[in-house]
Amino acid sequence: MRLSSPRIAPVEDSALDEAQAALLEPIRASGRPILNIFRTLATAPAALKGFLGWGEYVLSQKNSLPAREREIVVLRIGWLCRAGYEWTQHVPIGKRAGLTEEEIAGIKIGADSGAWSPADAAILRATDQLHHDQFITDDVWKTLLDHLTRRQIMDLVFTAGQYTQVCMMLNSFGVQLDVDQSLDPDLKGF
Repeated sequence: MRLSSPRIAPVEDSALDEAQAALLEPIRASGRPILNIFRTLATAPAALKGFLGWGEYVLSQKNSLPAREREIVVLRIGWLCRAGYEWTQHVPIGKRAGLTEEEIAGIKIGADSGAWSPADAAILRATDQLHHDQFITDDVWKTLLDHLTRRQIMDLVFTAGQYTQVCMMLNSFGVQLDVDQSLDPDLKGF
């Protein structure tokens, strides 16, 4: 975690105004806990509303990138951004999407970890390029086209962009881990 305490405190239930409560109600009604990311973003209700809409696209089946491959992108961006909160939230999501412990460890290393098929390695290389240069080179694009449709490549870019923004918010706002979570030891000190 970059910060040991929040710069922007998550809004507690007792302090929610009407707009904040309305935005968080669908999460509450689903039976899921209201995570610190949402409680923090509730400080800016209009931004939270837009964030939830776009996030719903990226994390749903509307995103043409299969869930496993999407989670490779999300976790790699989280790792590259040293976003402990993001990494902690998405490791279990990645496992549910089919990633193995070995693959999750390989995400920390990248495309050359030896754990990857050619398709997965291309996804990791594209994600690294988007993180570092905000651009996918022609050679990586051509390799992606051997494994993904153009729409899936678009969704890869959308996913990397969404989670880069998420990591910026988490790191800069100091969003802390939720109850009963622990930070990956490899991310301590960032």
